[in-house]
Amino acid sequence: MPGTTSPVFLVRELPAGADAVLDGEEARHAVTVRRMRAGERLTLSDGAGAAADCVIAAVRPGRDPALDLTIERRWSEPAPPLRVTVVQALAKGDRGELAVELATEAGADAILPWRAERSVARWEDGARGAKALARWQSTARAAAKQARRVWVPPVEDPVDTPGLAAAVTGAALALVLEGTAEERLTHVDLPRVGEVLIVVGPEGGITDAELATLRAAGAIPVRLGPTVLRTSTAAAVALGALGARTSRWD
Repeated sequence: MPGTTSPVFLVRELPAGADAVLDGEEARHAVTVRRMRAGERLTLSDGAGAAADCVIAAVRPGRDPALDLTIERRWSEPAPPLRVTVVQALAKGDRGELAVELATEAGADAILPWRAERSVARWEDGARGAKALARWQSTARAAAKQARRVWVPPVEDPVDTPGLAAAVTGAALALVLEGTAEERLTHVDLPRVGEVLIVVGPEGGITDAELATLRAAGAIPVRLGPTVLRTSTAAAVALGALGARTSRWD
């Protein structure tokens, strides 16, 4: 399928004609941070698979910089038939945002925050919780651009364990990363289509009650290997294993 090695800039909607203007925060980043010049190439994307390769025709600096663009090619990247949603337990400090960043760069199709029992961060309802969710969403957006992705994984509203169990029942496969599990991720039969959930617990681990609830909903506890990974890195490693074992990297 078509891809891009040019830097990606996100827009709400791709322009219909042969010419385009990039403005706002994306233009400010292109001009003041990347210092892009006329004649260089970039990719516009709506974050939902549609993209356009462009050449910079002119740079308009100033307080509100803008780029005049000429569109050379339009293309669309379909969603993968096997989608992977990372269920990430809330983590303290910046470890949650690091988990989102690494999972996005590794190809997660969606991210579902989980209010696990042992999560130190709570994300209570209200302004503070909304602010924390916005940070995860901003992190996913930035990581998708860094990885040259034209799909930005949505970060959904957080769920509790009963809500997660409901999501498990609707998935084609749900895998709970658990260091003590007997089953290895490399040995599990994987579907070719549908949604796979990868559940990552908090730093303190998943409780026995949570594990029992998820197993009752149909989830399978699995381990990645002989070492214990941090909550911030586990999903990215699991995504790599799934990419190698399925058609997601084709």
